[in-house]
Amino acid sequence: MSTGLIIALIVIVAAVIVVAAVLGMRNRGPRGGRDLKRRFGPEYDRTLARHDGDTKAAERELGGRVERHGSLREQPLEPAQREQFEARWAAAQERFVDAPREAVAEADQLLSELAAVRGFPDGGEYEEQLAALSVHHAHHVHGYRHVHRVARVSASGQDGDRADTEEMREAMVEGRALFEELTAEGRHTGRNDGTDRTEKSPARAADRTDGRDESRSPLPWSFNRRHAKGS
Repeated sequence: MSTGLIIALIVIVAAVIVVAAVLGMRNRGPRGGRDLKRRFGPEYDRTLARHDGDTKAAERELGGRVERHGSLREQPLEPAQREQFEARWAAAQERFVDAPREAVAEADQLLSELAAVRGFPDGGEYEEQLAALSVHHAHHVHGYRHVHRVARVSASGQDGDRADTEEMREAMVEGRALFEELTAEGRHTGRNDGTDRTEKSPARAADRTDGRDESRSPLPWSFNRRHAKGS
């Protein structure tokens, strides 16, 4: 093979590599945005709003969360651990009737502890724990954010800054959705397409068909309709 032919082949191969790289870079941007939207759902919109509509900034933040926490594998709960957490959550809901601020503070602590037990960053690093949860539980992580914010405001000691009872109730309801995901029976699997699937037992699925979960307490079903006393 002549030297000229070898050089020509090298040039052709190099050109093909460059074209492939350029096409790959062009395709990766839009697809990355779609993947992030699908993976984060409502969390994508919240992040975008926080960045005043700056898509690139929002996607950089969300992409950074995936890089840091995408490979995290959630640790299973032992049955005794699950029962303990569920009993404490039920007690917090019972307490809400007479002491809503204390109940929300307990819910905040419970979500922090539960996430740590499941393998997420320790609750002492709230922002990082929240970021990791958003990668694997994007559709319910806002409940934790709401509970944490309301708990902090309610503990501020300034009556004008305290959340009202209705907001505390809403935070408890939203937080319970994440709590249920983290304590769900069966094996939770996070898939690369950004969707989460939790395999639950048929008994628990049946309990929820009418909005009740009688396996835990009669309170959760009626919690949305009961009014807490002023505190």
